Amino acid sequence: MFFTSYPVPHRWLLISLCSLCIHGLTLAQTSVQRPETISGRDFIVAVVDTVPITNHEVNQRLIQLSQQARQQSGSSTQLAPSLQAALEKLITEKALLQHARDQGIDIDANALSQAQDRIAAQSQLSLEQLRSKSASEGISWQSFQQNLKTQLILQRLAERNVPSRIRISDAEIDAVMRERMNARSNTNPNIELAHILIAVPEQASASEVSALQTKAQNTLQRLQAGENFANVAKDVSNSSDKEQGGRMGLRPMDRYPSLFVDATARLKVGEITPPVRSGAGFHILKLVTKRASNVLTVTETHPRHILLRPGGQLSQTTARAQLAEYKRQIESGKADFAKLAREHSQDASGPSGGDLGWVAPGMFVPEFEEVMNKLAIGQIADPMVSRFGVHLIQVLERREAPISEREFREMVRNTLREKKFDETYQLWAQEVRGRAYVEYRD
Repeated sequence: MFFTSYPVPHRWLLISLCSLCIHGLTLAQTSVQRPETISGRDFIVAVVDTVPITNHEVNQRLIQLSQQARQQSGSSTQLAPSLQAALEKLITEKALLQHARDQGIDIDANALSQAQDRIAAQSQLSLEQLRSKSASEGISWQSFQQNLKTQLILQRLAERNVPSRIRISDAEIDAVMRERMNARSNTNPNIELAHILIAVPEQASASEVSALQTKAQNTLQRLQAGENFANVAKDVSNSSDKEQGGRMGLRPMDRYPSLFVDATARLKVGEITPPVRSGAGFHILKLVTKRASNVLTVTETHPRHILLRPGGQLSQTTARAQLAEYKRQIESGKADFAKLAREHSQDASGPSGGDLGWVAPGMFVPEFEEVMNKLAIGQIADPMVSRFGVHLIQVLERREAPISEREFREMVRNTLREKKFDETYQLWAQEVRGRAYVEYRD
């Protein structure tokens, strides 16, 4: 299965590989070089422990930093990084790589191959297309692999050393919990609406619409004259909830249609709206209850998926193509998602049609959850790659579900941990750099 547990790895660790490699950003090689001069016009500008940094490496890193600065600012007039900044970045990286070697961290061929496949899939490319793209940008495949291995080593080093350094106090957690609860109470109170629907047929003529609008106005006049809302709803409403007096249940405001929320935003409890037109017809709405929400809730998702695990004769490219074909068949009505999952999914959920049940945030690995969270109800994502294989994901439902204070506290703790990761990483990296022997050359 592909569930995860807290703490979730920092997102930087998961996206850096794609952002640093697929755009052709050349990084320094990690092999130890010992000669005091470099052939041609290149020359050594610094030495970190026994590892030299050449002028060529500094200029390449400067190009990378300039590209990143332009992408982040969206402006070509952004102040360019300096050669000194590029050199300092390389010195820190060399120190970290030496620290990784001291800790015995290395990346085997299988892990490197999986990372290559993941980058290719995230970029919607086959492995061969990725190699061609690398070559077109002037980067040999050997250099690409070495750069990727460097980033994997740095990622593994950070995973091993940074999380244990992050400190989060109970007072910080309490403050965030109070802030979120207050914000939720003010912006998303629990409300209950009741409505009367005068339905308008889809192909209704203008005269029919006019007659139904008149019926809605007459219904409003009955209510304004003092008739009981529930009795009028049972008498004239075309809604399925008319037997409950049109009441739609107490729920957080954001779980009502935005049309209803906007129409009742200025109402006091007990007041009603004039007829409001929707695609279904004319609604008369009553604000039955409104109160601050003191219940801790979380948005749960009900997804299903089909999982193919590349291996043997099934390549990742073939798996993606196969799932893309399944998606086309499902969306065209020629195939059923659950049936395909039972027949083909290589996951424990296969026999149940790929159904994964209701899940809270953080239950799945981040790469799966990120795609799932972007889907609308009923939507099927393009095939995506996780560390477990290739998935075809569909979201069936979403709901607000209550959680315990303990669960809420743990979610806040991990959110704070995520926010503090970058700061802690930078401080730790500078500590490692400070312990290294650095010699600057002219």
